Amino acid sequence: MRISDPRGSRPEPLPVISPRGEFDMDNVTPLGAEIETVAAVHGGLVLDASNITFADSSFLRMILDVHQRTDLRIAAPTQRVARLFDLAGVDTYLRIYPTLDTARTP
Repeated sequence: MRISDPRGSRPEPLPVISPRGEFDMDNVTPLGAEIETVAAVHGGLVLDASNITFADSSFLRMILDVHQRTDLRIAAPTQRVARLFDLAGVDTYLRIYPTLDTARTP
């Protein structure tokens, strides 16, 4: 017996989280909790990084932890975030997309 998928042949786009501002060891925990909650419900998410003005190693650690457990896509990272990923050598490991639209495409 074959059951049809009511959503059609394409899965729905992943939900988007769009944080703004600076993320360091003092304030990354709420963002991490929000990401974990959304990922648990939807099996993944898109992190719109276009408005992140600063991120440190605690942000990077949170991103790597989430990346290992779910479908995390990072869209449009700012120059500072892209540089952090490059300096850490994870820019080839993470799923980074130039725009939000390309990240949301299944």
